[in-house]
Amino acid sequence: MNITLRQLHVFQSVAATHNFSRTGDAVGLTQPAVSRSINELESQLGLKLLNRTTREVTLTDAGQRLAARLPRVLEELDNTLLDVRGMATERRGRVRVASSPTLSANLMPDCIAQCLQTLPGLELVLLDRIQSAVLASVLSGEVDFGVVIDPGEREALECETILTEPFCLACPPSHRLARKRHVRWADLAGESLVLLDHASGSRRLIDRALADHAVPHTVAQEVGHPTTIFRMLDAGLGISVIPTLALPPEGLARLVVRPLVPRVDRDIVLVHRRNRALAPVAQAAWDLVREVAAQRLR
Repeated sequence: MNITLRQLHVFQSVAATHNFSRTGDAVGLTQPAVSRSINELESQLGLKLLNRTTREVTLTDAGQRLAARLPRVLEELDNTLLDVRGMATERRGRVRVASSPTLSANLMPDCIAQCLQTLPGLELVLLDRIQSAVLASVLSGEVDFGVVIDPGEREALECETILTEPFCLACPPSHRLARKRHVRWADLAGESLVLLDHASGSRRLIDRALADHAVPHTVAQEVGHPTTIFRMLDAGLGISVIPTLALPPEGLARLVVRPLVPRVDRDIVLVHRRNRALAPVAQAAWDLVREVAAQRLR
């Protein structure tokens, strides 16, 4: 049956007023339009709902049965639609976010703290994973969205860059490059480098920069987290190229950090599955992460 809400509301008004003219005034229709709406409803149901004469309008048995049940049905439908419409501004619920280790350690704590302060009804659950696992969890639907280094391949992803930051050099203060205010990529020639391993989204970018600048080097160690790199540099095992965001807020007491020129950046990107809209509560979390990242640029 192709029955419309307007037809049901018109019938409900006629059942209450027993008058087509007053119904028209109540629902904003002309009397012929009210009559046509009732005729269409009766046609869809295959029976008469009203007995109409020039003097009165009365309900048939079928009309009485429909009129008795209709208010409850329409009220429930209205409540359901209002509830669904309320989802557009819903800010309560759990949002699962995956991020790679350097971002989990140096960006996401501020996001979680900001969420607790400004969106207390939203629970931000963080999954700390290597970048390939973050992307896999996004594509599988295990998480609502991910925070990663530029993934390169974006065919299956919706992406938004929220932060761009440069790579820099970290070395012991006794190293020859520590005396420079700026270090050129070519100055790294012949050095032993302690780098993030290939599970990191940054390693691909670092290797490309070294190749672009034709820097001969030795990879002394490959590790999974910047904190490990810093300890190895403290022990005199080499120097490192690291993203700026990997530096702790309090700085590095026993190491020197220098800008690398020409500047090479990495993009921090929010990702979710292409053609899969974020739920409103997840969109609120996405917007919050974007805002916290933007605060770092101010």
